[in-house]
Amino acid sequence: MDTEDFAADAALFARLRATWDDIDPMPADMIDRMVAAVAVADLSREYALLTLVEGATIGAVRTTPAETATLQFNRGDTTVLLHVSVTASGKRRIDGWVDAETLAIRLVQDDADWAADPAEQGRFAFDEIPAGMTRLRMAVRGTDGAMKEFETPRFEA
Repeated sequence: MDTEDFAADAALFARLRATWDDIDPMPADMIDRMVAAVAVADLSREYALLTLVEGATIGAVRTTPAETATLQFNRGDTTVLLHVSVTASGKRRIDGWVDAETLAIRLVQDDADWAADPAEQGRFAFDEIPAGMTRLRMAVRGTDGAMKEFETPRFEA
């Protein structure tokens, strides 16, 4: 192939791309959704690494696999991953990751509730939470920029 063939192919592909852009343009929020999907995939990788490190550390205090749980909640464009583990005192530690900008995070059990500060990269944690039915409530900013309430179903902590 010579340079004329390459130039002809490039022009053909450019026309084809323009045709597809006219017929079926990329959704306006596609880039934001892909960034969120990659962030969630990265959270899963980070969580796996944390679990490996945490498992080695906790093994020294006789932790069993039955003393931990991993929960994932999705609603629209927001995903939350929670890791619930039993502490040495018998209470619970809840580590969480959210893939949306978060302004407020609250953990609720019956009449008691606890607040966590939303950290960079969507991480948050609650220490020494009593065992029981628990719910997570958050105020998050959606991909459209609007503030939304996010609430998980009740789960056993």
